[in-house]
Amino acid sequence: MKIELATSADLSTLLAFREEAAAWISRTGSDQWSRPYPPERLMATIENHMVFMVRDGDATAATVTLSSEAEEGLWTPDELREPSLFVTKLTTARTHAGVDLGGRLLDWAGDRAFRQGAHWLRLDAWTTNEPLQHYYLRHGFQHVRTVLEGGAVNGGPRVSGWLAQRRTEPMGDHGFEDRTEQVRSR
Repeated sequence: MKIELATSADLSTLLAFREEAAAWISRTGSDQWSRPYPPERLMATIENHMVFMVRDGDATAATVTLSSEAEEGLWTPDELREPSLFVTKLTTARTHAGVDLGGRLLDWAGDRAFRQGAHWLRLDAWTTNEPLQHYYLRHGFQHVRTVLEGGAVNGGPRVSGWLAQRRTEPMGDHGFEDRTEQVRSR
């Protein structure tokens, strides 16, 4: 499998991934991602080279967004002074579920963050999705706090305020062929 930067041609795939994930998550009893994500916001992250696609031959197996900018209102000023990359929209296609592709992608993201000089790989997860929170804990993240105040980027109250982080480190054995720049200042 290889990792590449997303292009504008991937927008429809990314939107379909989100719909597929939302449908699967709703069957587990969570309302995560039940509100549509604005395509123009997603396109902006693609154009800013923050979205990465995992390809398995001709199929797109997973995606992740990495940013040096945190969503407003989540992290303290002191935390924001620490070099960090933020993981969002980690999604695995149902066709590739069950083989810890997401865990390998988190290792790749931690390696990339380390190579860019970040000390932390951080995320904010859905506040009511406990299985997702436990998933991140199993992958080495530590819960920092849960923030409930504020609004969601796509409207309504804040729903993704379970904050977690893990130290970055080199991970040479994530198993992906990385076709992106290894070090890129964002």
